[in-house]
Parts: sequence; C-alpha cells; structure tokens
Amino acid sequence: MTERKPPGVDFESWVDKQIRDAETRGEFERLPGAGQPLPADVDSTYDELWWVKRKMAREGLSVLPPTLALRKEAEDALLAAYAAPSEQAVRKIIGEINDKIRDMMFKPPPGPPLGKKPYDVEDVVRQWRERRADR
Repeated sequence: MTERKPPGVDFESWVDKQIRDAETRGEFERLPGAGQPLPADVDSTYDELWWVKRKMAREGLSVLPPTLALRKEAEDALLAAYAAPSEQAVRKIIGEINDKIRDMMFKPPPGPPLGKKPYDVEDVVRQWRERRADR
C-alpha cells in the first residue's frame, strides 16, 4: 500500500514522485497489454456495467428476460424430444417443459409475453415416431 501524502507537500508533486519511484523500481515493465493497441471500444460513451458486459462476452453468457429464456428452453426441449432415444424420454422432456410453461402462463410476466402454450405431448410423440421412421 502506498504511504500517505505528507502534510504541506503539493499533491501533484507527491503523485509525480510516486510514479517516478515506481518507474525506477521497474514496476511498469512487463505489464499485461503493454505494446498492444487499445480496445476498440475505448472511445465509446461510459457504461457503468462495461466490465460485466465484457466478462459475459468473454464467457459466452447472455441474460434474457425469464419469458424469453423459457421460449429458448422450450425450443431446445422440443429439439431434444425429437432426438430422444425412447418414447418415455420424449414424454419426460415435454412434460417437464410443459410444467414450466404452465407455471409461467399463470404468473404475471416479468418481461415480454411468453407467447407459448404447452406442447401437445401426443402430437410431439407422433412427430417423434414419424422422424424415427424416416431414418
């Protein structure tokens, strides 16, 4: 930790001295990013959550409102049901997503409307059988 500024010393000269001393000790050598161009977004307007957005982009994450996330989950569940190895697995996948859809339908929407209704399990099973027969 840096020592406190002594009383009576001009703040700017004290900071300059701290920087010069650090340079002398070599503390600015081999810093990450040294010699590399600045990020492209350096001139954009300030965003308080810049670090959160950058971390999420780096990790490949996204945050959707709950209804949109459930829409995506429902589409993924339908594809998973079509690829399921057995009729029992299809019924389990569709049953679980239908429970989530019904649950969301009876709550006030926290974001955009869900725009989904529960899947007809028998219809999905019929389509699953047809897709299996086409192989």
